[in-house]
Amino acid sequence: MALPDLTNYLIFAKVVAAGSVSAGARDLNMPKSTVSRRLTELEEQQGVRLLHRSTRGLKLTDVGQAFLVHCETLVAAAEAAQQVTQLVMDTPRGDIHVSSPYAISQSMLVALLPEFMALYPEVRVNLMVTNKPVNLIDEGIDVALRVRSSIEDSSLIARPLADAPLTLYRSPTCGDVAAVAKELQHPLDLVHFPHLSLHYTSGQYRYDLTSNTGDKLAVSFRPRLITDDMIVLREAAIAGLGMVALPNYLCQQAVAAGQLERVLPDWSLPLGIMHMVYPYRRGLLPAVRVFIDFLAARLPVIAKRSLTNID
Repeated sequence: MALPDLTNYLIFAKVVAAGSVSAGARDLNMPKSTVSRRLTELEEQQGVRLLHRSTRGLKLTDVGQAFLVHCETLVAAAEAAQQVTQLVMDTPRGDIHVSSPYAISQSMLVALLPEFMALYPEVRVNLMVTNKPVNLIDEGIDVALRVRSSIEDSSLIARPLADAPLTLYRSPTCGDVAAVAKELQHPLDLVHFPHLSLHYTSGQYRYDLTSNTGDKLAVSFRPRLITDDMIVLREAAIAGLGMVALPNYLCQQAVAAGQLERVLPDWSLPLGIMHMVYPYRRGLLPAVRVFIDFLAARLPVIAKRSLTNID
């Protein structure tokens, strides 16, 4: 059985409540002729007369009176539903789904999420921590954090937050590496050292370096340890297992504590940019909107602080 068009039911209830077709049309902001036609359609669909119309106004039939009770229930339900959505649009509440790489989650969101959730106690955060690419639409992600030189997917809104440069680090007390540290004056000297690395899908492991004077050099290496977990790489580097290219924001505390030091400070790796990515510009729920605004205000501050501490 096909569902009836409930619009005519609502018009019927509004017209009866107003007392006349003309008054009902004004309340509904519809032409009088349209309202009159809709009422006629409703009676034809029901196969029975619901009201008598005259110059003196409207008079319900007995069937129309019983029918009106249920139409008024529909109107009340529709108004209640509208109030629910309006309340949601006015107050940040409900679930938001966020995706973040491990490094950003464990170095930045670990401090920011408690602050955000204290500000908005009716918001629930579902955080997916992964280094793998996430399809925001397919996986229902509202906001994703990514570090890329650029975001190529034109269907997404990409909001740059902060520079996220990679830097070469090593432990200053890592045995044989420390013994030959004086020889580490040029990128080609890197071939004499063990290395740690993120997993490169291309299978080609190399550092693309640029000097302060603009010279460029690519140095290939064979990593001793490969993992998608930057925290594991950082701890392995602190333990003296090899050199590693990591984001500055992840290593600031280790550098401050003397556990890591920068390698070849006159040479730099390609610059990454931390982006906040989300699928829609309009129609964002308040919970998502305030989360985006919060990260836009707070993440660059933490990232800048880490850069200052490293430099």
